[in-house]
Amino acid sequence: MSDIEKSYSPGLATDIEKPIANPGIEPHRIRMTDKSEKHARTAERQIAVMFGVSVVGAIIAIWGFFAFPIVDGDLSATRNNSLWMGLGMALSMFGIGFGAVHWAKTLMPDNEVSEMRHQARSSDETRAQALEIVKLADGESGFSRRKLIRRSMYGALVFFPIPAIIIFGDLGPVVGDTLKHTMWKAGTRLTKDPTGIPIKASDVTIGSVFHVIPEGLSEMEEHKLEEKAKAAVLLVRVNPSDLNEDPAKADWSYQGIVAYSKICTHVGCPVALYEQHTHHLLCPCHQSTFDLANHCEVVFGPASRSLPQLPIAVDAEGYLIARSDFLEPVGPSFWDIRK
Repeated sequence: MSDIEKSYSPGLATDIEKPIANPGIEPHRIRMTDKSEKHARTAERQIAVMFGVSVVGAIIAIWGFFAFPIVDGDLSATRNNSLWMGLGMALSMFGIGFGAVHWAKTLMPDNEVSEMRHQARSSDETRAQALEIVKLADGESGFSRRKLIRRSMYGALVFFPIPAIIIFGDLGPVVGDTLKHTMWKAGTRLTKDPTGIPIKASDVTIGSVFHVIPEGLSEMEEHKLEEKAKAAVLLVRVNPSDLNEDPAKADWSYQGIVAYSKICTHVGCPVALYEQHTHHLLCPCHQSTFDLANHCEVVFGPASRSLPQLPIAVDAEGYLIARSDFLEPVGPSFWDIRK
C-alpha cells in the first residue's frame, strides 16, 4: 500500500483532516462605467434607446390591431393582424428585456455579497408561543365551541361567490352542444384544404396524406375559422391488411382509406405529421402520438383519448363522402369523456 493510500481512512474519498478551503469572493472588477462618467452617460443613452425601441414596438402592435381588424372569413386580415401585432409585441419585449439587462450590467452596483444563512425553522419557544396565541384566539372567539356560528359562516362563504359565477357565466353566448357537432353530415364530400376541390378515392394512393375540409367550407362568409377548427380532417390510405379495425366500425373506412379528426385531443393543436412506416400521427405541440393502424389510440404523450374517426364512403361518381358527423366530440377532452 502506498503512502498516499495509508493517509486516508478506509472507505473515504477525501482527507477529512484537510477540508477544502473557502475560496472566498473574487476581487471586484471595475467596469468602464465605474471609472468614467462619459462611459456611464453613453450606457445611459443606450438604455434609453432600447426602451425607446420598446415604445416603438408597442405603437406598431397598436397600429396593427386597428389597421387590420379581424373579419370573419377573411384570412388575409387575420394574418396581417397577427403578423404586425406579433412583430410589435416581440420588438417591445425585446427592447424592455435588453434595456433592463444592459442597465443591470453597466450602471447598477455589481458588488458580490456573502451572508451567513440562518436556520429557517423557528425555535421551540416561538412555535409554542404561536400555538398558545392560536388557542387563546379560538377560546376568546368561541369558534370551536359555537358550532352554529361556524357552520353558518361556512355556508355564507360557499354561497357568497355564486352570484359572481353567474355574472361571469353570462358574459358570452351559451355554448350549448355546438362543440359536439361539426359541418360534417351524411353525403358531404371530402375536399382538399384550402382549395375545396373534391377528392376521389382513386386519387388517394397508399401512403398519401390529404388535409381535408367539408365541402362548402371554403365558400363560407361567417364563422369560417370556427367551423374549420372543428371539422379539419386528416385523410390517409394504408394497406388494408395493416389496419386493426373495430368490427363495429368496419364500414367507416374505404379500401384502406381512413379519416380522423386533425384536432389533437390534448389541447387542440393540429395533428399534421404522419410517419408512413409506423402509421403514427404526431402532434407537434406536445408530442402526443396516435397509432393510425389501431383506431388512432394514444401511444405516447399527454393526450387522454384517441382521435375521433369520421365515417366515410364513396358516392356514385367515385368521390369520398362522409357517412355522418363525428359520433364523439372532437378536440380537447371533455370532462365527461375518459377515454
